[in-house]
Amino acid sequence: MGQSSSFPEAPAEHGHREISTSRRFSFKPMPILSSSPVQPDEEPDFYEEVTHGRDYTADLPDECLASIFHFLGSGDRKQSSLVCHRWFRVDGQSRHRLSLKAQAGLLPFLPSLFVRFDSVTKLALRCDRKSISLDDDALVLISIRCKSLTRLKLRGCREITDLGMASFAQNCKGLKKLSCGSCMFGSKAMNAVVEHCTALEELSVKRLRGVQDGSEPIGAEMASSSLKSITLKEILNGQCFGPLIVGSKNLKTLKLIRCLGDWDRVLEKLGNGYRGLIEIHLERLQVTDLGLSGISKCSNLEVLHIVKAPECSNFGLICVAEHCKLLRKLHIDGWRTNRIGDEGLIAIAKECPNIQELVLIGVNPTSLSLTAIASNCQKLERLALCGSGSIGDAEFACIAAKCVALKKLCIKGCPISNVGLEMLAWGCPSLAKIKVKKCRGVSGEAAEWLRERRGSLTVNWDAGEIGSIDPSGCASGAVESGMEFQMDHVAVAIAPSSSNGPLALFRTKFGFFSGRSFVPCTFRRWPVSESSSSGNS
Repeated sequence: MGQSSSFPEAPAEHGHREISTSRRFSFKPMPILSSSPVQPDEEPDFYEEVTHGRDYTADLPDECLASIFHFLGSGDRKQSSLVCHRWFRVDGQSRHRLSLKAQAGLLPFLPSLFVRFDSVTKLALRCDRKSISLDDDALVLISIRCKSLTRLKLRGCREITDLGMASFAQNCKGLKKLSCGSCMFGSKAMNAVVEHCTALEELSVKRLRGVQDGSEPIGAEMASSSLKSITLKEILNGQCFGPLIVGSKNLKTLKLIRCLGDWDRVLEKLGNGYRGLIEIHLERLQVTDLGLSGISKCSNLEVLHIVKAPECSNFGLICVAEHCKLLRKLHIDGWRTNRIGDEGLIAIAKECPNIQELVLIGVNPTSLSLTAIASNCQKLERLALCGSGSIGDAEFACIAAKCVALKKLCIKGCPISNVGLEMLAWGCPSLAKIKVKKCRGVSGEAAEWLRERRGSLTVNWDAGEIGSIDPSGCASGAVESGMEFQMDHVAVAIAPSSSNGPLALFRTKFGFFSGRSFVPCTFRRWPVSESSSSGNS
């Protein structure tokens, strides 16, 4: 966009072909109907009178200009705000989302910054590891300037303490969403947020260094009636959030990812009287069938992810199946422990007919459980089978013959052959996309033949080396947009670090994974000839 003033400029002393900066926003009028044609010698004078030195955007109301700004990307909007004083002012007044590099040197500029951006409701403060972040004084100043703040994201703000967060919570009582990661404050800050921000709906906490062994319980004195989503990731003593989780009676979503300690007690209490909880993610947790039996009391549960929880078995899955009959999405990463197999999956097939999405990673189902699922789960639309040594042509034939509603299918690292793939030419009438990766028995010719046979079917084929089974590849190809398999986490090992900080302590304290290396378990070579008989407990 051009750099132009919002005010009329003096006429230029040049010919008519000279275009001023303001005329960049001018448009040549194209009359549709005219009683008398315009003479050629009159046209230059007409344009000079209409367009020369005039900014037509000046006729737009501020609200209309602000609406246009909302359609621009971040870079374009930033450049557009420099066109003139009016655009600069309108951009500042209409910008509701702001992301800042939260370094200590920003403090002197905060007052003028929030004079310009006085309507911010969503604020993100990020600081890299090598820099000193904003401190409590800066956060308090922001809370005073941004009374209408509803969302706050803190990343790497290590200079902010419990006192700063407590003051912020008192000033921004309308906060609805808080996300903090790699910060140093702890339980006192969280309790202050729960106490003062009574409208808080979403809480996401990742690597909160101040929450350690001996920290005071969070939410023990005041239960939150507004919280709908809680996400805890890589926290040393995540159990201190237990009272908050149990006390939030309107909770809809709970995600616990790589948090230390025994979670069975929290999950057992969670099931008492919880009718509204509909989504639970458990990833790399110390949780057993007792925890799953507690989850089974959440009768309205619709989405369940059990990822790399080696103590969970068929018994716990059967408890969930018998009581959570509204289940729609089930993701299981068995980590090849063979503790979940046909018995648990058959229970799911019998008790949960509304299953629409099923992801099995490192699990060895046979045709027995697949037949039950295909026969009883008539709404199954998305299926992913990854790293299973028991999925062969016979199991694939079962899928092709009976999964009539299936739309997305992903097969990765399974011992199927061209014969199994060709069965899809006549089966799965609703199938729109199939992704086959790292199945050495399937050739490119068979994939091309299937593509030609079913012209409307999208076939993605990759016969790469059978190395690491990363189900994220299936995720992108086997699921509709907006209904994706969120499996990007399953094949990500915790990177080694030379630091001795809390994160290093977290890695060493994962006692229930002792003797099991993350990297070999995740990235080792997957055999494709594994006996299906060893796949079930």
